[in-house]
Amino acid sequence: MDIVEHPDGRQGGAAGADGPAVELVYQNTVADFAGALRARAARTGAARRKKWLFSFTGTLSLIGGAALLAGNEPDVGRAVAFLVGGVLLWVIGPLGPRLQARALRGLLEKTGETRAVIDGTGVRLTATACDTRIGWSAQPTYAETDELFVMLSEDKRAVAMTVLPKRGAGSPADIDRLRAILDANLRRL
Repeated sequence: MDIVEHPDGRQGGAAGADGPAVELVYQNTVADFAGALRARAARTGAARRKKWLFSFTGTLSLIGGAALLAGNEPDVGRAVAFLVGGVLLWVIGPLGPRLQARALRGLLEKTGETRAVIDGTGVRLTATACDTRIGWSAQPTYAETDELFVMLSEDKRAVAMTVLPKRGAGSPADIDRLRAILDANLRRL
């Protein structure tokens, strides 16, 4: 593996097919995964349908609860159940990514510092207890947010994803190089 000297003195990974590798060093956070899940939800069909279904079902439940209260013989118990269910569906929808990410908190703490080396052949992630290589064909699409790059699989539910926080880059130029590598090898959503 060829070592690339960064302008700030750090040494990075091997040069790949698209030029020098980009190295990110970061600690994964709940906020990173919540942002990645939101990005996935905004860009995948299954996630958009799920969001629509939660909103639609929540609205129907609220209408049903109101109708039960407005009838000649109001059924308060059932109406309250419908109203509470509708409110929960409306609240859980937007909070879903944050709640899912919080469920990963323990795993994220065990992972420790993560080093990602991205080059023309794919992504290599090294953390406390793992060393993983992800080829471009495994996650052929990506999304970008203000804080992250999120690589996604193309399966219907886009279950597999790789989170690459921009704060792990050594410089803004590294972020631009990373974007260029991703654009050369993946389809941007």
